[in-house]
Amino acid sequence: MFAARSVGHLIEELMRLPGVGEKTAQSLAFHLLKASKKEAEALALAILSVKEKIQHCSICHGITEENPCPICRDTKRDGTLLCLVEEAADIFAFEKLREYHGLYHVLGGALSPLEGIGPEDLTIAQLVNRLREGEIQEVIIATNPNLEGEATAMYLSKVLKPLSRRVTRLAHGLPIGSALEYADEVTLLKSLEGRREL
Repeated sequence: MFAARSVGHLIEELMRLPGVGEKTAQSLAFHLLKASKKEAEALALAILSVKEKIQHCSICHGITEENPCPICRDTKRDGTLLCLVEEAADIFAFEKLREYHGLYHVLGGALSPLEGIGPEDLTIAQLVNRLREGEIQEVIIATNPNLEGEATAMYLSKVLKPLSRRVTRLAHGLPIGSALEYADEVTLLKSLEGRREL
C-alpha cells in the first residue's frame, strides 16, 4: 500500500477501467502526478463533461449530445440500410471506415443467459418497432464474433425474417472471441463487404 493514500485511491479507481491492471494503473497514476495541475483539471473536466452532456439517442440508442443524434438526422445517409451493433463504441469503429453510409441500431449488449441478459434487456422491441415504421430493406447484424454475439445474431435473424427484410451477418474475417471496437479498419471493411445472408 502506498504511503500517500490519495495515490493508492487513484490507482484503485483507475483499475476499475476495462483493460487496466495494477501496473497500468500505477503508470497512469504517476503520469498524472507529473502532469501540471492544469492538465489534471482538463482531464477531470472532460470526464465530468461527458457524464453531464452525453445521452442516448431516442432512435438508434447510440450516444450523443443532441437528440436525435447527427447520424440519425443526416438525410444523406442510406435509410434503407441498418447496422445492428452491441455497443455505441462499435459505431465509431464503422464510422472510421468512411465506407458505410447507412443507419445504426445499438442493442445495448448481447444475449447471455448465464449473466441473466435476455431479449427484454436489449433494445430488440424498439428495433422491431423501428423496422415496422421505416423504409429499411437490409439489416446487417454486426454483433461481436464470440459465443454471445453469435447467439444474439441467430436470435435476431429469427425475429427479423418474418418482417420481410434482408438479414445479413458480417463475414468471418473478424477473429472469433474478439470485439468489433478493436478490429483494424481493413479487417472490418472486408467483413462488411463479405457479409452473408442469414
